[in-house]
This record gives sequence, structure tokens and C-alpha cells, in this order.
Amino acid sequence: MSHRLDNGCGLRNKQCFGEADCTDRPCGTDGVYTICTAAYASTMTDRVRAFDTASNDFDRLGHHLWQPIGAATVDRTAPSPGERVLDACCGTGASALPAAHRVGVTGRVDAIDLSAPMVRVLGQHAAGLPQLHPQVADATAWESGDYDVVQAVLGVFFFPDMAAGTEHLVRRARPGGRVGVTIWRKGAVELAGQHLGAAVGAVTGKEAPKRPSGPIDGVNTAETFRPWLEQRGLSGVGVTVHEMTLEMTPEVAWLLVTGSGFVSALSGLDPAQIDAVRDGYLGSLARDGVRSLDVTTLIGVGTRA
Repeated sequence: MSHRLDNGCGLRNKQCFGEADCTDRPCGTDGVYTICTAAYASTMTDRVRAFDTASNDFDRLGHHLWQPIGAATVDRTAPSPGERVLDACCGTGASALPAAHRVGVTGRVDAIDLSAPMVRVLGQHAAGLPQLHPQVADATAWESGDYDVVQAVLGVFFFPDMAAGTEHLVRRARPGGRVGVTIWRKGAVELAGQHLGAAVGAVTGKEAPKRPSGPIDGVNTAETFRPWLEQRGLSGVGVTVHEMTLEMTPEVAWLLVTGSGFVSALSGLDPAQIDAVRDGYLGSLARDGVRSLDVTTLIGVGTRA
């Protein structure tokens, strides 16, 4: 039996193993999605494995992409000395590290991610920061609470239920605590994915699948993101549009593939095929005159009611 699986980052049409593996549940204002638990577990294992593979290049890409976005988020959540912070979907520390510097040794930052290699890299960066505690953990099952600040940068759209997962994070904050959620703005990064998909299709002889819609597509503008966050339990929500472009030199353009979730597109390809994808991808970017990429994000911050 085939059921729809949509985890907010465009994953669906997976197979599950009978009715016992599937449940229908509401996803807040995102509608009703059929979550196939067996298929979801398999899909997320693949997704985590992709980020495991990308961990070193993910960190290298950080200087160009993740760190400026993380720093902009921390500027908005504004941790203070001595405060307790939960940094969910921490990666290699783009937002956890500046948060740790802000809270100082009298504070604490719990930085969690499902990818063990990512957390290991963050552990190396955390040397000399005893207030920073990287851990391999699922943000949607994290039980510690009473945080002054909870922040999740470019992570909530990976949750199996984006609304419920975000609500869980909101409840990790103390009443009156600040919660910051950062997502891609509509259209951001998509051009690179289109060029990569075409390059993979040309090498494999298979038509690149179109990106299906998901819950994120209903909230990825400033006008829709604010009320969505309010519905998750936040008050006084402000949304900052963090305008940003990524200079697409050949090195950075390919690093965007190998150092992000895009690396999953290379799964199953042999080295010669990967080289061919790289040449095709970079060649198509050059032919179309793509010298920069829109990587604008929306940073929503509010307080827990």
C-alpha cells in the first residue's frame, strides 16, 4: 500500500508496510498528512546519512553560508550572559557557537542534531567553551525545558510534522522565553537544485523529479510565516527578512552540493558519474550566467505565551 509521506522538505510517495505502519494525523494549519512511520524512519535514515556524508564539506561551506545565517539568527534571539539556550538542528554550530559566546561560562547551550559526524565537528569547535554541550539527539523528542532561548536554524522543515515539531520546541522555552525559527524564503536556493537535478538526470538518463510541495511552501513568506508561528504558541512575533546572496564561484557552487542536503542527489553514483554531474552542473550554471544565488532567509522570533 502506498501512502503520502511529506516531512516539510519535499519527501513523499514512499512505500509503507500495511495499515499498521501508517497513521493520519493533523499537522496544525498545514492540513492532514499521512505519515508512514516505517517509510519515514527509512527516509530520515537516508537523510541523516546524507548529512553525515556532508559533515566536513558542510563545515567548510559554513563560512560562506551557514555562519552568516546563524549569526543573523542569534542577533535576533539575543542570548544574554548566564542564559540557557537550546539550539536545535545545530549542524556544526553556525548558531550554537555565537550563542555560546554570548551566554558565557555562566550560561549553557545545549546543541542537538541527529547527525553524529556533525556533532563531532561541533565538539571540536567547542574546545574552550565549557558552556557548550553538543549532543546527538532528536529535536522533536527532546524533553529538557525551561530554556531562556530556543532556536532552530534551517531545521524545522525536516521534521516529520513541521507544525507539531515546532510546537514541541516552543514548549521547551520557559513562559516568556524567546524562540527563534529560521527558514528559507520562497525561491531561495531553488535555482541550484534545478541545475543539479538536470545534471544528475543527464548523467543517469532519468528525468529529474520535480520538487513536490510541502508544509514549508505555505509559510515561506514574511506575511505567512508570522501567523504560522503565532499558531505554534508564540506571541509578539517579528519576522526579519535576512537578504543574502551566495557568490557562486565553481568551488563554492560545488561545495553547496557536497556540503548540504543536496549531496543526497549523488547517492548511488560512482566517482566517474559524480565527476560528470559536477561538470554538467557547473557548466550549466556558467552557460546561464549564474554567478550568485539567492539564499535569503526568514528569521521569526517571538516569546512563549
